[in-house]
Amino acid sequence: MTPRRPLRLAALALALSVFAGAGLAGNALAGEADKPQADKASTDQPLGVVELFTSQGCSSCLPADEFFAELATKENIVALAYHVDYWDYLGWKDTLSRKENTERQYEYMRAFGSRSVYTPQAVINGRSHVNGASRKEVDGALARMEGSGEGMRVSIKVSRTSDRVTIDAGDAGTGPSDAHVVIVYFDPPQTIKIGKGENTGRSMTYWNAVSGIQTAGMWHGKAQRYELPMSVISKKGGCAVLLQSVGKDGLPGPILGAALIHKP
Repeated sequence: MTPRRPLRLAALALALSVFAGAGLAGNALAGEADKPQADKASTDQPLGVVELFTSQGCSSCLPADEFFAELATKENIVALAYHVDYWDYLGWKDTLSRKENTERQYEYMRAFGSRSVYTPQAVINGRSHVNGASRKEVDGALARMEGSGEGMRVSIKVSRTSDRVTIDAGDAGTGPSDAHVVIVYFDPPQTIKIGKGENTGRSMTYWNAVSGIQTAGMWHGKAQRYELPMSVISKKGGCAVLLQSVGKDGLPGPILGAALIHKP
C-alpha cells in the first residue's frame, strides 16, 4: 500500500555521551562484577540489517510481520520494525506507530530517489529496498550485498558492566571514513489485538518495534569507543547500534556495521 500525501521531515534529537577510543581502553574497572561482558551475537559482524516499515492497519503487512518475527530471532540479522502512522485513517491507530518512524521512511525515500513510500517496505543495509513480505527478495538482497562487499564491513563490538555499555567501532582500513553512530531503541515482543480497520479481529505479536532513535556520535574511519549508561538500555527492550553513513543532504546512507544490545 502507498500513502496519499507526503509528510514533513523533522530533525531527530541527538544526545548521548561519546568517548574517544584509545584513552578509555586502558581504564581499569572496579570490582569483579564490573568486568566487561561481551554481548552474545554482538562481537561478530552480522549478515546484515533489515529495517521493516509496517503498520497494524495495513492488511498487506501481516505476512511481512510474520516473516519479520523469524528474522528478529536470528542471531546474524539486525532486524528493526518501524511502525508508521499514515494508515491510521483507515480506522485503527497503530499502537506502536511513531511520527519519527514515518520520517525515517521518507528520508529513505528521498535517499533512494523514489516518488513515494509503501508498506511493507524492507530497507536492506540502508542501500536498497524490497517487498518486506517476500522472503526471496529479502534473503536475496542480504546474500547479494554480502557477496559484493556491501554487507557489514566494519566490526561493532559491544560489552557491558553493571553501569554502562561500551561500543567499540572498528577500523575501516581503506574503506569509508565517516558515519554516524545511530542508536535505535526497540520494545520487547508484544501481542496486539487489532480492533478496527482492515485487520479487525486479528492478533499479532510484534517484534523489535522501534521506540526511539538517537545519534551517539561520529565515526571517522578509525577505531573509536562510545559509552551509554546501562540505565538507558534497561528501560527498553534493547537497542541496535548502526554505523550509518549520511549524505551531504543529511539523508541516511549505507549501513557499514551493526550490533544488537539486548536488555539485561
